[in-house]
Amino acid sequence: MACLRAIRQLRGPSPFAAFGPVIVIDCARPGTTVPGQAEAPSSRLLLMRRAGDEHPMRRTQHARALPALIAAGLLACGSPSWAQTQAKATGVPDIPFESVPNFLKLPPNLYLGEGIGVATNSKGHVFVYTRSGDTRLFEFDRNGAFVREIGQGLYGFEFAHAVRVDAADNIWAVDEGTNMVIKFGPDGRVAMVLGRRPEAVEGLVAAPPNAPAPAPEPYVFNRPTDVGWDAAGNIFVTDGYGNSRVVKFDKNGRFVKEAGSRGSARGQLNLPHTMAVDAAGNVYVGDRGNVRVQVFDNDLNVKAIYDTVGNPWAVCISPGPHQYLFVSNSLPDNGLAQYRDITGEIYKLELDGTIVGKFGKGGKRLGEFSTVHEIDCRNPDELLVSEITAWRVQKILLKPALATVSGK
Repeated sequence: MACLRAIRQLRGPSPFAAFGPVIVIDCARPGTTVPGQAEAPSSRLLLMRRAGDEHPMRRTQHARALPALIAAGLLACGSPSWAQTQAKATGVPDIPFESVPNFLKLPPNLYLGEGIGVATNSKGHVFVYTRSGDTRLFEFDRNGAFVREIGQGLYGFEFAHAVRVDAADNIWAVDEGTNMVIKFGPDGRVAMVLGRRPEAVEGLVAAPPNAPAPAPEPYVFNRPTDVGWDAAGNIFVTDGYGNSRVVKFDKNGRFVKEAGSRGSARGQLNLPHTMAVDAAGNVYVGDRGNVRVQVFDNDLNVKAIYDTVGNPWAVCISPGPHQYLFVSNSLPDNGLAQYRDITGEIYKLELDGTIVGKFGKGGKRLGEFSTVHEIDCRNPDELLVSEITAWRVQKILLKPALATVSGK
């Protein structure tokens, strides 16, 4: 569904000439409907830079802000829109659980924004990637006490999407706004970057009407979403909102291969939103728009599809000799009430797709889930979940479930 009609820069006489150059994002969503609501109307977003503001610092701030403003406009009206789906699985046992209140302790005058990413390292330290006034990456100790901020003011931070920690305790941030995947060493220093932030000075050029999308480039992402690794250190990136693919790089960041294109056939992807890699090197991709998890082997050939646990917003695979797959059929962040009672739960599965159980429901109270965006399952009985619309991270303690059902 194409809704982006035009992106152009207006110059010369216009009602907004006093503000200098104006970016216009003109959108329409033909045929986009929600039960009980009319078709979404056309909309126009104006992004303006005030003329005459020549202070060097202000110019820098505007240059940094412009891609984020444009990204916000594209997110508002240029992205495909899907309804969240009630999971097909029935008769799934509920897993008893409890939520630890007030787990994270922030210092005075420091706040979380949207809970976008959460991960832990081998010491139990917690890393939270949050969208706030700026995208920020915080570290907490195993008891939830604040330790430090990593990458403050980093050029690669603009619109957080995921954070993961690899086997060597390197911290990886996936930034949808800058089209970058950034590796930090345990000391918090940048050790590798994949992708490149679009330069604000280049502006945006509107594609001709009905023009086919350009082929993805090996090292250029289009709103990437997640990252993972196999035992050999090969890097896998889901890419993402724009490119509908999963990409494999070697441990040094050299392109190996890719798989996927936009569509609903086996091996195609429609918003690969999340991913995880098991001990055998298989890659589990949350194909959110297609309401399924697709399992690829290490060479990115499709092995299996699990399509009974709803739209996967977040997936995680626990370590250890007996691995589990967690999948969140998250309550959407659009606030539509009709999804509240049919989504929000998290499923626990065996790696073959057999469902062990489920827990949670949509809501904002302690122990309810308000748009889970990432899960950390380093300990499969002690999870951390980040939530977009509740601006928090919950620590969840699971208790044993009793039975299993097939998830295939």
